[in-house]
Amino acid sequence: MRRRCANVGVLLAVAAALAVLAWPAAASARDVTVTSFDGTPISAHFFPAAGLAPGAKAPTVLVGPGWSMSGETDPNSTSNPVLENFGLTPIGAFVNHGYNVVTWDPRGFGASGGTVEVDDYRVEGRDTQALIDYVATQPEAQLDSPGDPRVGMAGSSYGGIIQLATAAIDPRVDAIVPNITPHDLTSSLFKDRAVKAGWGLILVGAGAEGAILPGLLANPPQTGHMDPHIYDTIVGGVANSVSDANYQWFADKGPGFLVKNIHVPTLLTQGTADTLFTLQESIDNFNDLAAHSGAPLKMMWFCGGHGVCLTGGGPSGYVANRTLQWLDRYLKGDTSVDTGPRFEWLAEDDVWRSAANYPMKSDGSLSASGSGVLPIAPVLTSGGLILATPAALPGGSAELTIPGPAQAADVVGVPQLSLTYSGTALPAKTFVYAQIVNSATGEVQGNQATPIPVNLDGATHTISRPLEPIASRAAAGQSYKLQIVPATTLYGLQT
Repeated sequence: MRRRCANVGVLLAVAAALAVLAWPAAASARDVTVTSFDGTPISAHFFPAAGLAPGAKAPTVLVGPGWSMSGETDPNSTSNPVLENFGLTPIGAFVNHGYNVVTWDPRGFGASGGTVEVDDYRVEGRDTQALIDYVATQPEAQLDSPGDPRVGMAGSSYGGIIQLATAAIDPRVDAIVPNITPHDLTSSLFKDRAVKAGWGLILVGAGAEGAILPGLLANPPQTGHMDPHIYDTIVGGVANSVSDANYQWFADKGPGFLVKNIHVPTLLTQGTADTLFTLQESIDNFNDLAAHSGAPLKMMWFCGGHGVCLTGGGPSGYVANRTLQWLDRYLKGDTSVDTGPRFEWLAEDDVWRSAANYPMKSDGSLSASGSGVLPIAPVLTSGGLILATPAALPGGSAELTIPGPAQAADVVGVPQLSLTYSGTALPAKTFVYAQIVNSATGEVQGNQATPIPVNLDGATHTISRPLEPIASRAAAGQSYKLQIVPATTLYGLQT
């Protein structure tokens, strides 16, 4: 009996020692409500990096959702054709690649409270700063210094704008990958004051649903809603007009004027078929960063975005892989990673091509001139709700054939239009729309149309405008066609 008691005593002592030396429990995902600067509750989710050893730390990637959407909550998510059309990298890719991930419901959407202010750096930007504060307190988060976690950002569209807004005001952000992101909301939503009514109807409808229904189902319920300027703008947009007050409200959000304040490695990815935030938005962001940032910079154009990719879209997972490589190099600091050339693009032949910089060295140009007559009437409308299509009716456009190159060539960049015209109409000021049709595919290049403001007061006027950029590969002799159309469903009604 004594011997057995002695043995028990030894076992208990060993057990006690083991309890003292036990490792922390494995990290687990968790939901949290973060209180922002003004008391607004922001619903967020934290996912530790897959396979993170007990006590180990990892960099963190903040992944913002698109407009009206809630933060992603599936750490096992994988890519699919729908995601790839939008250039989206699922959070499962980050988690499984050794990153902690934070997702959240932006202010006014999902289970977060407050009013949607369209990623205003003074509002939603400060919400994201509160999320970074939260990350700094998490045991799995790698820190550069107390209160300063190693943080990168990813996300598309609305989740891209917030990257620019946050990186411009918070030096704790270490690398960003804005995908299908605008440079300026006024140039992307109402270029030359022509309103993208098709997109406006979609965005307001989705925004109303994302702001109201999820909040009512949240625990506790939230009363998220959109700023009245958003509703008022789309009401005017149906008639193809935007008030000065609404125009200025969107202009004050940026994010273009903030970009010069960003000094971290930035990978810009944009869709050639994106008719909401076109390639020009990416070019403007690239040019501002190239002029002011001083940090590593890269731009990629893939087939997709806010629109319809009419080709195969190229190799599966290419954009997502480049995104991970960028963060591995500039967030993890892995100098062995090759992030590729500074500029890459995908044309309609589904082949990725690259250049040392943008714009590329010119090897000539394709040009033509001509004249014609264009009747302007509301019934002569072309296009789908969010994409341009060739003019369907006889007399529905003024056309000009642009001869193709003598040998196969890359046709990449910003076309230029000079238009001398005269006409009469009431009211005299209206828009016509310019688009380039690819003769090989029979489709409008990139689904893009550009509004051209005209004054039909009987006098002769000349206007010069850059058209929406294109990324094309032309076979020897392949021509293009410039069409001037009186209206397109991409924009508001012809008045």
